[in-house]
Amino acid sequence: MSDDQRFFDFLKVRIGLDVTSVGPAIIERAVRQRITLSQSVNGNDYWQLLQGSRDEQQALIEAVIVPETWFFRYPESFATLGKLARQRLAELNNMRALRILSLPCSTGEEPYSIAMALLDAGLKPHQFKVDAMDVSPLSVDKARRALYGKNSFRGQDLEYRERHFLPQEDGYRVNDSVREQVRWMVGNVLDPALLGNEPPFDFVFCRNLLIYFDQPTQQQVFELLKRLTHVDGVLFIGPAEGSLLGRLGMRSIGIPQSFAFSRHSEPAPPMPAFAATSMPAPTPLPLRQPIPSAPPAPVRSRPFAAVTPLPATSKSPDPDAATLLANIAALANEGKSAEARAACEQYLRSHEPVAQVFYWLGLLSDVAGSVLEAQGYYRKALYLEPQHPEALMHLAVLLQAQGDAAGARRLQERAARSGRTADSERKR
Repeated sequence: MSDDQRFFDFLKVRIGLDVTSVGPAIIERAVRQRITLSQSVNGNDYWQLLQGSRDEQQALIEAVIVPETWFFRYPESFATLGKLARQRLAELNNMRALRILSLPCSTGEEPYSIAMALLDAGLKPHQFKVDAMDVSPLSVDKARRALYGKNSFRGQDLEYRERHFLPQEDGYRVNDSVREQVRWMVGNVLDPALLGNEPPFDFVFCRNLLIYFDQPTQQQVFELLKRLTHVDGVLFIGPAEGSLLGRLGMRSIGIPQSFAFSRHSEPAPPMPAFAATSMPAPTPLPLRQPIPSAPPAPVRSRPFAAVTPLPATSKSPDPDAATLLANIAALANEGKSAEARAACEQYLRSHEPVAQVFYWLGLLSDVAGSVLEAQGYYRKALYLEPQHPEALMHLAVLLQAQGDAAGARRLQERAARSGRTADSERKR
């Protein structure tokens, strides 16, 4: 067992993090930074500190969990929530308030978005309440403060900010009318008794979490989510998790881009047959095909990343990152799989991850015959860039080969939409 393995095992036990889901380089970097900040002599010295200090244990967890999110992420999910909430209240004859859960809630953007979406949909404050929970006390404390900078506001439609926020010198503060709808808690999804005394929720948001667990932990957390979700309720998940929930017995409610699933027991309607000719299968040596060495895509949110704070950087492209990406492309084009994989790992050790690096790792694993490993890398690429066309296509091929025609079809349709969007933008 390597010195690093004990840190991997610690995070696996405490928060369920599967090191293979993010790669060891990211965790190793967080450990190195904690060694420096705690003034430990070396890894062994830090390990002893970690064993005897609950504060340091939480500090390492905080170093691995970077709360990077924004308001109304995946906007169709919130539009769908508004429609379903009105229907649910009618079914209940307005006899009780709707119960909504955001888990993990990170720094609060998601639960506040839920509250804003329901108020904008016409619900009265007494008709719903939002519970928000996260394993990070620091994230929950920030959420309670309800003060956000410009990084929490993304996209073109920011009208909600005029309705639900008050401008401050150092950002925007959520209005009291929204804040009063949310109850904050610290909790861990690995706790089997989590919220055991609470009635089930009508709507549960648990997005982009399951993909960072191994299969036994996914099953464990999924059973918890089923218990927390009302039998007639809806579970909102991340865009890369749909196929996983399909295999676990849930099905999409059928609203595109909502990433919403129900657990009704009746059989799902038949899906159209997956057209084998519409999705190109990987060639025996796909890495010998030209791979563009594009500059890195903008980094998107993900729950597990290198610890902050880091030295301030310029907003201009990092030449070292661009050089590494070009080197990965060159090695891949030459069929040097081992060298290309090493270059990907080098990139992850020294820079924030981008979707293209995880796509290359997926392709390298695909060619080597490591199907499950390839799937994991493709899903990570799609978390960082949900419409990454190559990752969508290759993951669809793998799912089809495993007999998951419905999951493959969904990915195929996403890839087709991505292609149409790209064509439209090129014609402008």
